[in-house]
Amino acid sequence: MRKMMISGVTALALLTGGIVGFGSVGSSVEAAQATTKFKDVPATHWASSAINSAVEQGYFKGYADGTFKPSSPVTKAEMASILGRLSDQPNASTQEQNNFTDIPEWAKSGVSIAIAKGFISPSNYKGKLDAQGALQRGEMATWLTQGLTVVDPEYKQAFSDVTNTVVPAKEYFTGKLASAQKNAVAVALGTGLMSVANDKTFGVDRTTTRAEVAVLIARYAAVAKTKPADFQGLNELRAVGLTGTNLSVIANSFKKTPERKIILSSNQKYDEVVNDDFSKVRNKEIVTDTNYADLKVLNWIIVDTNVASNSRSIYYPVFVDEGVKLQNDRYFSFVEFDLNIKSASMNQPQAGSLLNSATFNPLASPQSKSFLSYGAPKTGDYTLNRGVFGVTNPIYWAQGMLHFNQSVTRAVTLETKEGAIFSVIDTK
Repeated sequence: MRKMMISGVTALALLTGGIVGFGSVGSSVEAAQATTKFKDVPATHWASSAINSAVEQGYFKGYADGTFKPSSPVTKAEMASILGRLSDQPNASTQEQNNFTDIPEWAKSGVSIAIAKGFISPSNYKGKLDAQGALQRGEMATWLTQGLTVVDPEYKQAFSDVTNTVVPAKEYFTGKLASAQKNAVAVALGTGLMSVANDKTFGVDRTTTRAEVAVLIARYAAVAKTKPADFQGLNELRAVGLTGTNLSVIANSFKKTPERKIILSSNQKYDEVVNDDFSKVRNKEIVTDTNYADLKVLNWIIVDTNVASNSRSIYYPVFVDEGVKLQNDRYFSFVEFDLNIKSASMNQPQAGSLLNSATFNPLASPQSKSFLSYGAPKTGDYTLNRGVFGVTNPIYWAQGMLHFNQSVTRAVTLETKEGAIFSVIDTK
């Protein structure tokens, strides 16, 4: 799989507005690095090269006191004008009119062009853009990903596919990511356009700074030249959105269990009930081994710890601490369960007995520092003394293992009360 890597020089060269297209490299990059200096942008600043190039190419200007103010927010009118200069961005097939009533004269043309290129949809607003207001990261994600859907129809499909995905950002796990922004945030993360901060939040309400814009335009240019299928992270987000699991992306050697390796009841026919489509059992009541609770599986995330860092699952930093490695014959299995407890005092070991599965194991949640920092729901949120659940309908993430050692591997199977059977086995 081809990975999208942007070197420093290439990224800088992309910050050229209407002068060149998405991928052109100009000699002005070196000139910018050599000639443009700001008192508040030392060479060690994380965006110094991008800032210098953006100024050299006319995106920004410095201030009279010799500063750039890299942390100052960018207004919506300013960002729209910058996006309008992307010469390789095609026009949207369906054109909307610039009916905003609050655009300053200097920005009207730029905003109209940004609308024509598909970045901004006036129909999503109520007549006013709040043009002089600071652009927040959630809205930035929306603008950029809407632009991608114009560049390539497959991005439009990807935007739709992630509707029901697990978004690797703290706001998602804590229920603070608005549905109107979820898809844009997912695509922005899946393509590497944007990332979470050190506190694991995407920061939808945080303002976008001048330094960030200098880098984001370069990233957008690179992503726009790349097919959606070339981003492993986006592939995972799409797979989870459509089926509930990233198994096909991370562990694609798992295939439908052959008929000879699965035991069915006399009234079940293999071709009618057995499949490898996890969506058939997602969010459905599962047949359990014990009767302490009814159980549904909402999502199933696989993480391989034995791959290079640039091939890791997009969910690795959510669930696994840096440096942790499993044996070569197993993956981490993280499952989001929805339980409806029948017993008055069901405890965690009894929860673990519901499926008696090492892979789908409701016993306990991950204890990694990474997982805890994302604020995802865990068993500890619902249990009292001695692991007894204090609520009747806990929804939480739990940790298990997925083995693929041929000597110990058995089929991984879930059966719904409706009769559908999901069953896969490793074929390596």
